[in-house]
Amino acid sequence: MTSHKDYLLVKRSLICAAVLTLVAGYTSSTASFAQTPRTVAAAAMTSSAKPASGIDMTNADLAVRPQDDFYSYVNGSWLKKTEIPADKSSWGAFYELRENSLTQLHTIVDAVSAEKDLKAGSNKQKIADLYASYMDEPALEKLGIKPLEAEFARVDALKDKKQIPGLIAHLNSIGVNAPYDLGIHQDAKDSSKVIADLGQSGLGLPDRDYYLKADDAKLKDTLAKYRAHVASMLTMSGDKAAKKNAASIVALETALAKIQWTKVELRDPVKAYNRVELDQLHTLAPHFEWDGYLAGAGLKDKVSYLVISQPTYIKGLDKILQDTPLPVWKAYFKWHVLSSYASQLSKEYVDQNFSFKGTVLRGVPQNEPRWKRGISVVEAGIGEGLGQLYVEQFFPPENKARMEKLVANLIAAYNHSIDGLDWMGPDTKKQAQKKLSTLMLKIGYPDKWRDYSNLSIKRDDLVGNTMRASEFEFKRNIDKLGKPVDRAEWGMTPQTVNAYYNPELNEIVFPAAILQPPFFNANADDAVNYGGIGGVIGHEISHGFDDQGSQYDEIGNLRDWWTKEDHEKFAVKTKALVQQYNAYSPVAGYKVNGELTLGENIADNSGLAIAYKAYHLSLDGKTPPVIDGLTGDQRLYLGWGQVWRAKVRDAQAIVYVKTDPHSPPRFRGNGTLGNQPGFYSAFDVKPGDKMYLPPEQRVIMW
Repeated sequence: MTSHKDYLLVKRSLICAAVLTLVAGYTSSTASFAQTPRTVAAAAMTSSAKPASGIDMTNADLAVRPQDDFYSYVNGSWLKKTEIPADKSSWGAFYELRENSLTQLHTIVDAVSAEKDLKAGSNKQKIADLYASYMDEPALEKLGIKPLEAEFARVDALKDKKQIPGLIAHLNSIGVNAPYDLGIHQDAKDSSKVIADLGQSGLGLPDRDYYLKADDAKLKDTLAKYRAHVASMLTMSGDKAAKKNAASIVALETALAKIQWTKVELRDPVKAYNRVELDQLHTLAPHFEWDGYLAGAGLKDKVSYLVISQPTYIKGLDKILQDTPLPVWKAYFKWHVLSSYASQLSKEYVDQNFSFKGTVLRGVPQNEPRWKRGISVVEAGIGEGLGQLYVEQFFPPENKARMEKLVANLIAAYNHSIDGLDWMGPDTKKQAQKKLSTLMLKIGYPDKWRDYSNLSIKRDDLVGNTMRASEFEFKRNIDKLGKPVDRAEWGMTPQTVNAYYNPELNEIVFPAAILQPPFFNANADDAVNYGGIGGVIGHEISHGFDDQGSQYDEIGNLRDWWTKEDHEKFAVKTKALVQQYNAYSPVAGYKVNGELTLGENIADNSGLAIAYKAYHLSLDGKTPPVIDGLTGDQRLYLGWGQVWRAKVRDAQAIVYVKTDPHSPPRFRGNGTLGNQPGFYSAFDVKPGDKMYLPPEQRVIMW
């Protein structure tokens, strides 16, 4: 997953990543199914680690009835025997693929590093030297805090608050957390243009609730530990008033948290689009030195307006800027410089940084091996350069062709589904199908690779390398202003185990790394692939028609193309879905936020339904074979379920509930199934079964 900073710099759009998504089903009348509809044939249990069906039933718990808890049925044995690795906050199918990807990338980086006489300025030289700069621990131990001294001096040089906006522009450019972030992306009201926008940021904790929920004992304890962590880090850096400054920093962040929009409020693209002409910015924040920020960020003479995503936040920030003494601001900025780069300093900083961000926040006992962290640094700095080598070595070209066929079938199924919707009128249907017909597909890797020739990487300068990489990306995005939109650009690297939909380009993107089991199995029959990658495809297409994506038209403009009546019918369905997911609780005392997760829940439910229909269309009237004792429908649903296997530490689960627009894996699984008619026939689910929902309570959208 990309960081918040990277996400904003690439595109402050509603890019919707799958993370994990699945689906499926087909009803069979074969003898074996008819004989054992409520238990699933014992023949499905196989000793093969990779059965012909593509389903590994050794992970299942056959003592659990699929009609009562499908997630535990398909994953129960795995859940019982699997321990989360000590260096992970979560573990499951998605994370296993990420580990595989890291190992593959490590092989590539080691091979590149072993090459003699790498050409200066080449991607290979930069990959090798960036990795070497991270792995040279003795050199980093000698440097200590020295790599950040120039940035601390820059902060200390502030003479008055008018200079703060210029400093924020600089911090934005080097990837340091600041009170607001700069995003460069398409104009939501005119997708042919690239614009700049400002959005709230600046907190050291994952969400405003960590500062404001005084009645939540766990969050309150985390805040106290955060204050102590800030004091410890400042003391290590030589701050003589560390404890006092830590208290002031947390108080300032609390003030920022109070004026920030909630995660649910941030989901509204209409409210987040607020165009302000440059000569009117002072009316929004009169005490803010806008010229200093615009010049520092390189925006002057490139834009005539900004989009202010949360205008009330900027207004509130103006008052906080005025009310907060300059020394407190200096302490705050120095802290965030230190926090942003602590993982790249000497061991004492790395360990203290991890003890809070890893152990306290996410419950992770130990840090990852250094080589894994080093690979992640290379990915962050020169991701597409590394991705190009990854594709050459690990992505079979035939996977792309098979994916294209799957996507074509999913789109055909979506068109067919729209035709049959009983709640949508003909005018809205026509617009929906128009949007579907212009959907752009990207599979595997970009046609044109990013040019890193202007990025300087030195073998003995880790922090400098990271700052220059951030500045390179910042400037690359600033340079898009005033130029035609590059519709060929990718927002993820090929080695990323994920997928996404971007409403401003009306595109779905599937990086190479996700095209492997259990998502995509080239050796399995089609059923398991419709249940795995078919669900991902359906999920991403569905983001174009969820509560956010449906507000964008076929060319990516924020435009209402729905009739009033259809809006009202859609709202009834979304309200029902919110209520369903609000009832789920992954950790005692915490429930899923159905409003925050609404878009992903719509995509899950719709993606499941569409993949089911696509599979049936692909059969062309033929009866699918029974494989390993499993019918076509059963293989689909089991394929969907095995992708969802995951274990999450409680601390991480709380972070997810507060910040993640996706529901927890168990509820993305079971919650989605209850709304699918095909599931009931596949496993003979009846009234009285725990998975059963009466037809009138099932939410069926697309």
